[in-house]
Amino acid sequence: MLFNSINTQLSFFQKVKNIDFILLFSILLLGIISAFAMYSTDGGEILFHSKSHIIKFIIFFPLMITLSFLDIKVWHYLAYLFYLIVLIFLIWASIYGVKASGSQRWVNLYFINLQPSELMKVAIIVCLAKYYHRIQLNKVNTLLSVVTVLTILILPILLVIAQPDLGTSILIALSGIVVMWLAGLNIRYFIYSFITLLISMPFAISFLKPYQKLRVLTFLNPDRDPLGAGYQIIQSKIAVGSGGLTGKGFLKGTQSYLEFLPEKHTDFIFTLFAEEHGFLGSLGLLLIYIIIIYRVIKIGSNSRSFFAKLFCYGYGSSIFFYVVVNMSMVLGLLPIVGSPLPIMSYGGSSMLATMIGFAIVMSAKINHKQLIA
Repeated sequence: MLFNSINTQLSFFQKVKNIDFILLFSILLLGIISAFAMYSTDGGEILFHSKSHIIKFIIFFPLMITLSFLDIKVWHYLAYLFYLIVLIFLIWASIYGVKASGSQRWVNLYFINLQPSELMKVAIIVCLAKYYHRIQLNKVNTLLSVVTVLTILILPILLVIAQPDLGTSILIALSGIVVMWLAGLNIRYFIYSFITLLISMPFAISFLKPYQKLRVLTFLNPDRDPLGAGYQIIQSKIAVGSGGLTGKGFLKGTQSYLEFLPEKHTDFIFTLFAEEHGFLGSLGLLLIYIIIIYRVIKIGSNSRSFFAKLFCYGYGSSIFFYVVVNMSMVLGLLPIVGSPLPIMSYGGSSMLATMIGFAIVMSAKINHKQLIA
């Protein structure tokens, strides 16, 4: 019934022609760079992290292309179901999830340990994009609408905070807030929320876990515990600074190879890259992300569907937040919050979620002339 109600005028070859090949090439290039970076984290050998990362990219990149050929109406139709499934996985992770490093964030699906919070970064955008697509602009600021959206947004945030994973919950919140802003929510709600946040901040800090309080204190003064809590960020700054203009060269990062840099394959992958390739290499990597974000936003601006516009604008903004937060974190400009760098960082759930997001964006590009009732 679903597929019979969908406009199938575009042939397979027309869909291929409508693909954004600049975006596709940029994602592929980022994946290739990430493979070499992961190879470097394993000391110039194909070991666990590099092998796993490369295999996942080889699987998820073609999956992204395949899902791109789904009609944008399919993504619109399944938006609420996608959100609900991920929410159930979050609840499942909270009760029966796999524990690691003091956190309970993963669901064992046998073929992959899925981190539902990563999928929620995309699910919250697609869900809110559908919700706002369905209501008239003059009803966006009604009490019922605001309460409904806040409920959709706050439920997963509370579940993710309980894992505990404050960094991911903040990123989910930012993604949802951007969609609310773009949908036309009155600015007074944001002002009131900001004032409330400032007033409640002293009380909110008391509810933070001890390690989360330590991260804030370390951000304010890393030298207070240089061999403990401040060790990671201090070593990260040394690695980035030692890279200079052109870097030390591929596989020649001393901070990384002498094991001074912890978590170099996940949240601190940019640090390793900056040490080996320097300021110019880092600038090149940043340029790739800028091109990706620009193409995603452009696809949204060219789409006739309001649902597609909202999703592309929201997802482009979220990629921007992920990149800025990760790079600021490893440079000591923000507290360490555990935010992976899209595609570059090791993590199957993060890469899967990123590729699903790009698949929806590409579907919007292929079907950019299509309207959704």
